[in-house]
Amino acid sequence: MPLALTRSDTFDSLVLESADRLRRRLPELAGVDFGVREVPPVLPEGDDATVPLGGIVRARTPDGRDLVVVYRRPVELRSRDRDERAHLVHEVVVEQAAELLGLSPESVDPRYGQE
Repeated sequence: MPLALTRSDTFDSLVLESADRLRRRLPELAGVDFGVREVPPVLPEGDDATVPLGGIVRARTPDGRDLVVVYRRPVELRSRDRDERAHLVHEVVVEQAAELLGLSPESVDPRYGQE
């Protein structure tokens, strides 16, 4: 009997697939970890505040690794189905990797912003 993947497992796979795609294009990402957290650690205040979909955790030591994080619950709430979720996850991974490297999202993935 095949094991069914949980929604969380499926989401983790989407993040790792996007990270692998980017690592093949950009060797600078080889030393960067990619991961998932349920929600951002601190939610923004105010009525017009937007809940982030991803973030960066910088290494705390010179030999440490930076971490690109995708927040699962906010992404799930903003996507209607698996295809839209996969697209949004990839966009978030690209945006965060671009910010980490000081590049534009389009230079990290030329298909950024296209459906």
